[in-house]
Amino acid sequence: MKRLLSKFGLAAAVKEAPHLVETHSPDVNGAELSVAYFSGREGGDFYEFVRVAPYRLLFGLLDVAGKRDDGRPILAAAQATFRAAGAELLSDSELNESDAMVELSRRLNLAIMQAAGGVRSCPAFAGCYNEELGTVCYVNAGHTPGLLGDHASTVELPATGLPFGLFSLAPTDARTVGLGRESYLAVVSRGVVEAQCRDEEFGLDGVKQVMKTKSSATDLARGILEQVQSFMCTYPKHNDVTVLTLRRAH
Repeated sequence: MKRLLSKFGLAAAVKEAPHLVETHSPDVNGAELSVAYFSGREGGDFYEFVRVAPYRLLFGLLDVAGKRDDGRPILAAAQATFRAAGAELLSDSELNESDAMVELSRRLNLAIMQAAGGVRSCPAFAGCYNEELGTVCYVNAGHTPGLLGDHASTVELPATGLPFGLFSLAPTDARTVGLGRESYLAVVSRGVVEAQCRDEEFGLDGVKQVMKTKSSATDLARGILEQVQSFMCTYPKHNDVTVLTLRRAH
């Protein structure tokens, strides 16, 4: 996993050029995955991706309620569980991916509650990309809907359960979607959709518009953040603003 720090330019109307920290996964067979966010993060956004099998890549975007410093033990527990349980549950070639993702969700939920010492809301979107099939088996635990589409149309992937960290036995469903050639999956944090200008929100519609114009996962991740900043005419400071994108090339 490689981390790059870079700047990008915007129109003159934007007063501050943000720093983006981007993470790429160059070993995704036939696809590209990218994460981008504004560097001045203060909240509890947490992203991760890890190879769990020769042809499976597990990825996720979580948002622990509260400030980042207060939530560090919870973020650490979530990351450790995501990696260890993901590798354990999704490594077998004959497994049922839906069952594995539901069990991963159960373990994440318990790990978050244990680390918090009680209730701590943590909306999350986690998916397992199957390179052989071009599918994503995902859970959406009260997170902003994922967006699946291409240059022609986009569909929303709504919540399949409650946010993690609220109830010890909260059920979560898992669903599977297919990515066609040149199609995208975009998962954005709440800070993206809640970006405001004159009482108007950027919203999911703003993300969908960018999805019609970009040609790579990296371009899409950057493009969404560029449009958020252009929409606000300032550097976003209201919340964590994070984008995770996956594009199937062939």
